[in-house]
Amino acid sequence: MFAIIGIFVVFAAIIGGFLMEKGQMAVLVQPAELLIIAGAAAGTLLVANPMRIVKAIAAGLAGTMKGSPFTKERYLDTLKMLYQFLNKVRKEGLLAVEMDVEKPEESAIFKNFPGFLKDHHARDFVCDTLRTAITGGVEPFDMDQMMELDMEVHHHEAVQPVDSLTTVADSLPGLGIVAAVLGVVITMGALGGPPEEIGKHVAAALVGTFLGILLCYGVVGPLAANMGKTAAEHNEYLHVLRVLLLAFLKGSAPMIAIEMGRRAIPAHARPGFDEMEKTCKNKTEAVETTAAAA
Repeated sequence: MFAIIGIFVVFAAIIGGFLMEKGQMAVLVQPAELLIIAGAAAGTLLVANPMRIVKAIAAGLAGTMKGSPFTKERYLDTLKMLYQFLNKVRKEGLLAVEMDVEKPEESAIFKNFPGFLKDHHARDFVCDTLRTAITGGVEPFDMDQMMELDMEVHHHEAVQPVDSLTTVADSLPGLGIVAAVLGVVITMGALGGPPEEIGKHVAAALVGTFLGILLCYGVVGPLAANMGKTAAEHNEYLHVLRVLLLAFLKGSAPMIAIEMGRRAIPAHARPGFDEMEKTCKNKTEAVETTAAAA
């Protein structure tokens, strides 16, 4: 949502300033220049990237319009979910949760947290780690190494669309110059004609340069930066899961493991200890009451 507002502010400020200087909006409306720049940028994107990255860019751009999903509420839900899960492991043993990690969509615990299930990277990260723990024979140090490797691979994949979109943004000023040069070519062909006609061609050529720079620094570049921050936030989320799971696998009690995970949450989204404890225990008591009634 803020991305949309930001883009609106960029265009409103530029157009507003142009109109304050008695500029004519009709001069800026150059569909041919926009077609050259946008079409060439789309073409370079297709040439330089496989389809999976193109799809990831589209998904990432759609995500920037929704805002970051990694809010305090998302982290609190995650802590509640894992507190319930780890309590079940402590009371019934790792084998009791084998079906939960094999089929998380059918798990009595996981299915109450649809946001976690939709995030297939985080879901697989947790379930694969617990599946390995159930298998046995893996030391916590080796488990930590596996989780770290998983995070590195995922983060590398997550930043590929960001790097590709940044490359497109960097190419836009150059493509704007291409459009401007073509406008100059047309202008040279119109020499000897009416001065008004030559003026229109010169204006169109300059608008090409203007559009290339504007799209680079005012639209595509900031969107790529936004996608990069989202990728970094997802990596921070996985780091919280890693710290929490590792603490439990080393023998810490569920609440201690949850507290270690809470300490790893970025400051802007980190809940307080009392808030976390109240949320986790209230939720757990409600679940246990329901299970006893059944």
